[in-house]
Amino acid sequence: MAGGGAVKVYGAAISVAVSRVLTCLIEKDVPFQLVPLNMAKGEHKKPDYLKIQPFGQVPAFQDENITLFESRAVLRYIAEKHAAKGNKKLFGSNPLEKASVDQWLEAEGQSFNPPSSVLVFQLAFAPKMKIKRDETSIKLNEAKLSKVLDVYDRRLGESRYLAGEDFSLADLSHLPAAQFLVNSDEMIKEAFSSRKNVDRWWEEISHRDSWKKVTEMH
Repeated sequence: MAGGGAVKVYGAAISVAVSRVLTCLIEKDVPFQLVPLNMAKGEHKKPDYLKIQPFGQVPAFQDENITLFESRAVLRYIAEKHAAKGNKKLFGSNPLEKASVDQWLEAEGQSFNPPSSVLVFQLAFAPKMKIKRDETSIKLNEAKLSKVLDVYDRRLGESRYLAGEDFSLADLSHLPAAQFLVNSDEMIKEAFSSRKNVDRWWEEISHRDSWKKVTEMH
């Protein structure tokens, strides 16, 4: 999906953080160009790239002469700049709605992401890289993730989505890691499906057209 004046997203679509940004761009009907980086060849550590992503990670985001990094900050920027385009509910429309979205976006970053990122690596990427699974780490982080999903299940018993009645950046931000987890491990898949409200929420958000388009890019 590209065109004249398209924003640039650097990285691979299979990256959790990159696919988070791509999903947001599709939700907002913003044309983009995905610029692949060969991380095996160290392209993410070259001086030109470090000018736009000083930590040498993905994604980096370019919008004309503006550069940004950190995927959740990029989500907020896209949603604010293109407030009138595409899905207008992604970042709320008043201070309270925005605070609610931010609150659950922070919960994803601070509570859901730490155990899920370990599990994504151990369950989805380590086998492909011929790295032995760390079963102790898996058990520990499965327990941490379960506690987070208990909180989510209570919340999703009160509202359709995490931040309220509309799909928002808070829900969107969970999609990439959760997709890897439910597809790579039966116990974690059951951790989602055994919680009635989480199961309903996951079924709904994972079948959005924007997310289907991004998974096709994987």
